[in-house]
Amino acid sequence: MALVSHPPSASHHRRCHHHHLHLHLQPPLITRRTAYQRLNSSISQTTSLLQTNTSTKCQPPLLQQLTSLCQSKESLPQALTLLLQENPRHEQRKEAIGLLLQACGRYQDIETGREVHRMVASSTLFHNDAVITTRLITMYSTCGSPLDSRLVFDGLEQKNLFQWNAMVSGYSRNKLYEEALRIFIELVLTTEFKPDKFTSPCVIKACGGISNVGLGQGVHGMNVKLGLLGDVFVCNALIAFYGKCGLVDEAVKVFDYMSEKNLVSWNSIICVFAENGFTQEGLGLFRKMIKCEENLVPDVASLVTILPVCAGEANLEMGMVLHGLAVKLGLNQELKVKNALIDMYSKCGFLSRAKFLFDKDSNKNVVSWNTMLGGLSTQGDTSGTFNLLREMQLEGREKANEVTILNVLPVCLKKSELLCLKQLHGFSIRHGFHYGDLGANAFIAAYAKCGLLSYAQHVFNGMETKTVSSWNALVGSYAQNGAPGKALEFYLQMINAGIEPDRFSLGSLLLVCSNLKSLRFGKEIHGYLIRIGLETNTFIVISLLSLYIRCGKSASARVLFEEMEDKSLVLWNALLSGYSQNELPDEVLVLFRQMLSDGIQPDEISINIVVGVCSQLSALRLGKEAHCYALKAYLVEDTFVGCSIIDMYAKSGCMEQSRRVFDMSRDKDVASWNAIIVGYGLHGDGKEALGLFEKMQEFGQKPDGFTFVGILMACCHSGLVEEGLKYFNQMQNFHGLTPKLEHYACVIDMLGRAGRLNESLKLVNEMPDEPDAGIWSSLLSSCKTFGSLDIGTKVAEKLFELEPNKAENYVLLSNLYAGSGKWDDVRRVRQKMKEIGLQKDAGRSWIEIRGKVHSFTAGNNSCTGSQQMKNIWRRLEEEIRKIGYKPNTESVLHELSEDEKMEVLRRHSEKQAICLGLLRTSKGETLRINKNLRICVDCHNAAKLISVAVEREIVIRDNKRFHHFKSGFCSCGDYW
Repeated sequence: MALVSHPPSASHHRRCHHHHLHLHLQPPLITRRTAYQRLNSSISQTTSLLQTNTSTKCQPPLLQQLTSLCQSKESLPQALTLLLQENPRHEQRKEAIGLLLQACGRYQDIETGREVHRMVASSTLFHNDAVITTRLITMYSTCGSPLDSRLVFDGLEQKNLFQWNAMVSGYSRNKLYEEALRIFIELVLTTEFKPDKFTSPCVIKACGGISNVGLGQGVHGMNVKLGLLGDVFVCNALIAFYGKCGLVDEAVKVFDYMSEKNLVSWNSIICVFAENGFTQEGLGLFRKMIKCEENLVPDVASLVTILPVCAGEANLEMGMVLHGLAVKLGLNQELKVKNALIDMYSKCGFLSRAKFLFDKDSNKNVVSWNTMLGGLSTQGDTSGTFNLLREMQLEGREKANEVTILNVLPVCLKKSELLCLKQLHGFSIRHGFHYGDLGANAFIAAYAKCGLLSYAQHVFNGMETKTVSSWNALVGSYAQNGAPGKALEFYLQMINAGIEPDRFSLGSLLLVCSNLKSLRFGKEIHGYLIRIGLETNTFIVISLLSLYIRCGKSASARVLFEEMEDKSLVLWNALLSGYSQNELPDEVLVLFRQMLSDGIQPDEISINIVVGVCSQLSALRLGKEAHCYALKAYLVEDTFVGCSIIDMYAKSGCMEQSRRVFDMSRDKDVASWNAIIVGYGLHGDGKEALGLFEKMQEFGQKPDGFTFVGILMACCHSGLVEEGLKYFNQMQNFHGLTPKLEHYACVIDMLGRAGRLNESLKLVNEMPDEPDAGIWSSLLSSCKTFGSLDIGTKVAEKLFELEPNKAENYVLLSNLYAGSGKWDDVRRVRQKMKEIGLQKDAGRSWIEIRGKVHSFTAGNNSCTGSQQMKNIWRRLEEEIRKIGYKPNTESVLHELSEDEKMEVLRRHSEKQAICLGLLRTSKGETLRINKNLRICVDCHNAAKLISVAVEREIVIRDNKRFHHFKSGFCSCGDYW
C-alpha cells in the first residue's frame, strides 16, 4: 500500500502537462511525428487484417465453416450439427469445441452450450481438458448461469489457476460478489496458486460491489506484495474500487503511481471524480487526457462518462464542445453517445436540440426513448411527454419498461395533472409495471404529492410484497402531507410486520415528531440512532436538526451541528433556516459569517435565508453585502434570490434600489412582480403598485393570490378604498380567484382605516371563513382610532375568545377606553392583565449604523451616550418648537400630568434612535429606523419637523408600513 502513495515521476508530469490547463478543448495538432505514428498504425492494422485473412484461408475446411457459422446466434445449432457429423482430428475437434463455446457465451445461447457440454462430458478425451472446461465455466457464467459454472468447476479432478480465475470472474460478472470473494479466499487458503493479474481485477470489483473498503485495501496490499501493481488492468480496477467507495484521494494515488496509463485508466479516474461530485476536476482531467503526449483518443466510454458531467452542471457550452469532438472522432453515431448527448441537451434546457437528435436517430433503443421522455417530463411539458409516450407505443419497436414510467412521472406531480397521473397509472397496470417495487413506490409518492393520500394507500395495499422501501414511501407520504398520526400508525404496523426500519424510515419518524412537536419521543429516537450508529448520517442529522428547531431547541440543534466533523452545505443551510424560522436573525448572521470563514461557499438557499434575515432586521448594509456576494457568485439569476433581494431593499426602505434590481432582472416571473408590488404597497405608494399591476398583465403574466394581497395592501395604506374594492371584485369575477383569509383581512383593514367600520364589520360577518384573531385585532385598532366604543367592545369580546392570553389585545382595549376617557375601564383591563400575568410589550426601535444594529426601548435611557442624546433631543426640541412642534400628549394613554406626559414622549424609542443616528452618521445621510409598534401621532409629527430642521430624510418602518419623512412631509400623507 505504501508504494501507491509515491508521487509520479517528473517526466510523467511533463508528459501530461499537469500544470498547464486551457479552458477549451482543441484537437491535438497534427505534427510530423503524429502523422508518422498514424501511418505506422494504419500499416499495422492492414498487416494484421491480411494476417487474419491468411489465417482463415489456411484453416481446415471444418474450422472455416464453423468460424463462419459462429458469426450469428441463429447459426449456432447448425454449427453444432456440423461438428457432430464431422469426425476431425483431436486438435481440430478441440479447437472447434472452443470456438463454439465462445460463440455460445457471446450470443448467450445457453441451450446450444448445454448440448456442447453433453458432447464434452461423453468424451474421454475432453471431459477433463483444462482449456475446454475453462471455456465451459466461462460460457455458463456469460449466459447468466453461474450455478452451472460451479457444477462444472466442482466436477473437475484437477484445477488450474485459469479455472479458478474463470470462477472468480463469473461470479463477479453476475454481481454475486460475496460468492466471488468466497471462492477467492478458498483459492488463497487451499491451493498453492498465487493470484495473478487476471484474478485481481475481478476480486477488486467484488470488493467494490459490496462496498467493503477494508477487504479491498487488503487485496490492494496483497497486490503490492505480489508485484502486480505494474499491471494496468489491476490498477484500473483499484481506481474504480476506490471511486465507488468514495475514497477519491486513494484513487488519485493509484492513478498517479501508474507508470503506464491506457485510455481505460483515464476514463476510470474521470468517472471517479464525476460520480463523487468533483465535476470540475473531472472536466479538468478530461482536458489533460486530450493534451497528453500519449495521443490518447477519447472513445465511447470517455464521452459517455464526461457528457453526464456537463448535464449535471448544466454546462451547455462544454457539452456542445464535446458534441463537436464526437463528430470529429466519428463517435456521434454510436448509440450510447447519442443517448448521452440527448440527455445532456435535455438537462441543459436545450430541449429543441435534444429532440432534433432524437428524431434524427433511426436506431433508437428503449434508453433513447426514456432519456427523451425524462427530458420533456423534467421541463414540465405534459403534452409533449404524453405525445412521445404514445408515439413510442405506436412505433412498437421498443416496449416501455419501468424506467419509462419513472421518467414520465415527474410531469404528473401537481394536483392540476391528476388526470395524467391516473392515465399513467392505468398504463402501468396494463403493462404489468405496477408489480415492481420501484414503480409502486413512485406512484405512492406521486399520489401523495397530488394530495390524494387515500389513492397512495390503495396502491400500497395492492402490493403483494411490501419491502421497507414500500413502507417508507407510505409513511413518508403521510408525514410530509400533514398527517403525522397516520404516519405513526403505519410505522408501528411496519414494525409489527417484522420489517426492520432503515435511515429513511427513521427520518420520516423524526419528521412526524417535528410536526407533532414531540420532543420527548424525538429524543428517544435520537438515542436509538446513537445506539445503532446512524447519528452521523447526513440525512438523519438534517432530520434531527429539524426536530430540535421545530421544538424551539435551537441550542440543542447547534450542539448537534457542531458535533458533525464533515459539515456539508446542506447542514449549514438547515441550521441557517432553523434560526430564521425561530426568529433568531442575529444567530443567522453569526452562523453565516462562520460558514464563510470555514471556506464553505454559499448557494442560492444560503443567500436566500441571509437576505431574508436582512429584510427582517432592515439591515441595509448587510443586505447590500449579501447582494454583492450573490452578484459575484452569479446567484442573482435565481428567481428566489432575485425576489429576496427585491424584497430586502423594499423592507429596508430603499424602493429606488428595489426597483432597480427588478428592472435589471432578465426573466420576470409572477413572483418578481409580486415582490415589487408588495414593496410599493408597504411604502404606501398605491398608484405605482396599481400601475405595475396593469403593466404586469400587459407582459402576459397572470396575477395570482399573492399579487392581490400586494394590491389590496397598497390600496389599504394609500387610502384608495374604492380602487381596492374594485380590484377585490375583479379578483373573483374577472380573474377567477377565490379570496382567502388574507385578502379579506386586507379589505377589512382598508375599510376600518377609512372609518367605514360598519361596512368592515358587515364584511366580517359575510365572509365564508371564520375570521382569525388578526382580523378582529385590526378592526379593534380601527375602532380605537375613530373612538367607536360600541363596536370596539363587541369586537374585543370576539378577539378574547380566540386569543385570551395575548397582551397586545388587552392593550388595544385599554387604549380604546383611555381615548374615550373611561379610566375606570382602563384600570379594570390593566388589573385583568396583572391577574393573568401579562405584560405590555415595550416600544422598541433599532437603527443600523456601519453594520451594527443599535436597539432602544421606550423609557430606557441607560444606553451608551445617553447624555449626549438627551442634549441632542433638547436642542432638536427647541428647533422644531420654533417651526410649529407642539407635543401631542393625547398619545400618552395614562393618567399623568401634562409635564409627566411630555417627559414620557421624550423617551419614546424612535426619538432615541433618531438622536443616535444624528450623533453617529454624516451630515445629510438618510436615517433608517425600525419600530416594533405603530408609530404614535407625536413621534410622527416630530419626525416631519426634524427632517426640516436637520435637512435629512428619515425613514421609519413601524409594524404596519413605511414612513418617509422629508422636508416636513411624510409619504403616508398622514394616513396610517
